[in-house]
Amino acid sequence: MSSDDDKQIDTPSPAHDIGGFIRTQRMAAQVSLRQLAERAGVSNPYLSQIERGLRKPSADVLAQIAKGLRVSAEVLYVRAGILEERPASPVRDALLVDTTINERQKQMLLEIYDTFRNENSAQAAAEPAAEPDSESRG
Repeated sequence: MSSDDDKQIDTPSPAHDIGGFIRTQRMAAQVSLRQLAERAGVSNPYLSQIERGLRKPSADVLAQIAKGLRVSAEVLYVRAGILEERPASPVRDALLVDTTINERQKQMLLEIYDTFRNENSAQAAAEPAAEPDSESRG
């Protein structure tokens, strides 16, 4: 076995990736493993296994962990591969990580934001089609 083979062992699985991300978020929030387990309603050993990449949590468990961390469940779903990542948007990103608003408020703001963006896109697409008509009359 060559040294090149040893380097390839460190590819993280989706379960390991989500576990590491949860651990990072928990530590950034200065919450102990025991506190997060209690907030999320999961056992301490189970949460530890998730963080170490030994278990892949269900969508329901991820939602509970997100609530315990006060982060968007969407962020955890994307990290776990349950949802596809949406196009980058500074507004969306800021809303998802904002800890001063709750999950319901985040979802409502994101829906309003998406509605405005869709309306503006539709309006922008319709405007060029209308311009040639107005020029031909003038």
